Amino acid sequence: MDIRIESLLEGANRATGAVAVIDVLRAFTTAAVAFANGASHIVMVGSVEEALALRDGGVGDYCIGETGGHKPPAFDFGNSPYEMSHADVRGKILLQRTSAGTQGMVAAASRARHLYAAALVTASATARALQATGTAPIVLVAMGDSGKIRTDEDELCALHLRARLLGRPGAPSATAALIRASGDAERFTDPTKPHLDPRDLDIALDIDRYDFALRATIEDGRPVVRRL
Repeated sequence: MDIRIESLLEGANRATGAVAVIDVLRAFTTAAVAFANGASHIVMVGSVEEALALRDGGVGDYCIGETGGHKPPAFDFGNSPYEMSHADVRGKILLQRTSAGTQGMVAAASRARHLYAAALVTASATARALQATGTAPIVLVAMGDSGKIRTDEDELCALHLRARLLGRPGAPSATAALIRASGDAERFTDPTKPHLDPRDLDIALDIDRYDFALRATIEDGRPVVRRL
């Protein structure tokens, strides 16, 4: 099996074949929670302005996401899995913009034959979906911080996905423990960063919390993600 691990926005731009763009903290964990709460689909975009324009044009119901880690003032929800777990989004169309995950999806959209948004909460289901495409190569893109700096959680998620693709169980407890020990995880207990809820970390590290994958199709030039 031809499995490749890429990183950051440059990796997303290169990715071909069956592609999983990874954003554990927190974009695609939040997206998975939204689908668990009954969201219809998520249109992923590159800018705050595009998300707002699409909402104003009736393309979507709610804008979700962040810029610089913070919810943009005109957005309906931030980039918090915990917040989304209490949101009434049943049957709603969401418009998501984040600094890493959605940027990677937009970048990969033109070259990927099959495209998925991935996180640890959907790891095994994503691996099964990638295998089912029968497409080579399978490319796992760890988006990191703003698509520019590698982060432990996304790189470790890529390694865990590779193990699952190869039929190995991986080491879920060790993966979660390593991420909790990382500097990126420490931000979630920093009192000077109240926008980072420690409960977000708990959800993001609940590996295989959901038994579905997040598959994107390209519609009107944008990645539109649905629960698979």
